[in-house]
Amino acid sequence: MDGDAGQTNKIGGRVLAAASVTVVLWASSFISIRSSGEHFGPGALAFGRLAVASLVLGVVLLVRRGGIPPREAWLGIVTSGALWFGAYMVALNWGEREVDAGTASMIVNVGPILMALLGGWLLKEGFPPKLMAGMAVSFAGAVVVGFATSGGGGSSLLGVLLCLVAAVVYAVGVVLQKPTLKHATPLQVTTFGALTGAVVCAPFAGQFVSEAGRAPASATAQVVYLGVFPTALAFSTWAYAISRSTAGKMGSTTYAVPVIVILMSWLFLGEVPGWLALLGGLLCLSGVAVSRMRGKVREQAPVDAVAGPVGAEAEAAAESPR
Repeated sequence: MDGDAGQTNKIGGRVLAAASVTVVLWASSFISIRSSGEHFGPGALAFGRLAVASLVLGVVLLVRRGGIPPREAWLGIVTSGALWFGAYMVALNWGEREVDAGTASMIVNVGPILMALLGGWLLKEGFPPKLMAGMAVSFAGAVVVGFATSGGGGSSLLGVLLCLVAAVVYAVGVVLQKPTLKHATPLQVTTFGALTGAVVCAPFAGQFVSEAGRAPASATAQVVYLGVFPTALAFSTWAYAISRSTAGKMGSTTYAVPVIVILMSWLFLGEVPGWLALLGGLLCLSGVAVSRMRGKVREQAPVDAVAGPVGAEAEAAAESPR
């Protein structure tokens, strides 16, 4: 009996460690995007990151003999990969050229609510009252952030809108990815999804090569970092953690991402959101918290179903974009 308890504690410690690594790496991606974005265009940065991630994940797939996904999985892989890996990263990279990393992370964290809304519509999972209330709060927060950062001009407001676009395409991509995991493994879906994103961003390959030739080595190293750690490694540690825990427990860990981003942004970039922007961001996160408050089982079930019990990677994607 004591042996079983010790083994459980050991597994619990590994899950916590894996989740902590994931949260920190996803938070760090906002900082690297903001910094390297001074030398790489949004599309070029997305292509470089996805090319590196595809290479790393492809090697892992070959070593583990993961194989090729079956024919039934390809539609979901291609559509979710194009949206979640491709369009999402371009929109986020562009958005972070206009707003600071902390503000961007708070806005993008509206994603889980959008996934729940799409699940209620596309997957017929209903619209719980808490979901709708949470959406209203988060929308109000986005409006406050837009007002705080616009400053009478259009550039910062554009950044807020781009971050919202990133949250939308990320949510759509995840909902489309959900049924795919019935036919393919999480590693297959992630690897070929990243490869699809790289293909979508291939028109920016020439720009990436050109800009990499002019950029300082530190900026190019950050692109490699984004591909290896926040993309390839972080998804692996998250998949490990979510496969050994519950969606409710793991989902709460993603709320720490914006806090870590703001701290890192202050330490490494000297950027901190203004008080009004910070208030709007907190409203965005409060809306997410309201939408995920536990109520009656019959009301909570549709919300949890959006992340889906079909596979660890679906849960990984549904709880955090990055």
